[in-house]
Amino acid sequence: MTTTATTVGAYLRDLPPDRRVAMARVCSMIRRSARGVRESMRYGLAFYELDGPLFALESGRRHMSLYVAEQEVVLRHKEALAGVNAARSFIRFSDFNRLPLDVVEKIVRESVVARRARAANGAIPTQAELLKLWAIKEQAAQAPQAVTRAVAAPASKPSLDRSEPPKRTATRAAALQRANGTKASSRSSSAERRSARN
Repeated sequence: MTTTATTVGAYLRDLPPDRRVAMARVCSMIRRSARGVRESMRYGLAFYELDGPLFALESGRRHMSLYVAEQEVVLRHKEALAGVNAARSFIRFSDFNRLPLDVVEKIVRESVVARRARAANGAIPTQAELLKLWAIKEQAAQAPQAVTRAVAAPASKPSLDRSEPPKRTATRAAALQRANGTKASSRSSSAERRSARN
């Protein structure tokens, strides 16, 4: 499925309801079971990385695929799952209502352990090697371009020259004149009262 989503949340929102629920369950299980993974959208897939790509999740038209970098872990659980492609190291789920999350969770946990052991030995597969294993063509599934928005430049404000008093608008000037006129008239009337008393 081609997507322009830049986050996994946006990717899930764009899916039809049945696939959205199934994908959300698997994404949630990966985040819960593989502590420390980093989630991102790359090559049109939900990617999970721990010292490099570890899992990728893809929604097809009538299926969902979980790509696993640690191929030997997938092979260990091959008999327990239908839809395992051992050569390409992925599991295809075609029944969204019966996801074998218990077995997949074991694969996720064992993959994290295997990845940490590889990281200690310095034998982590490169992204190019994984894309080749998973038969994902970089050109065909490029990451979406970053979304940019043109922002209008702010209107330039007139510079205030400290030597001159700021210009007042007509409304403000009229309000000041009324206020000053009222004060002046009240001052003049009190002066007239004083002179009348004398």
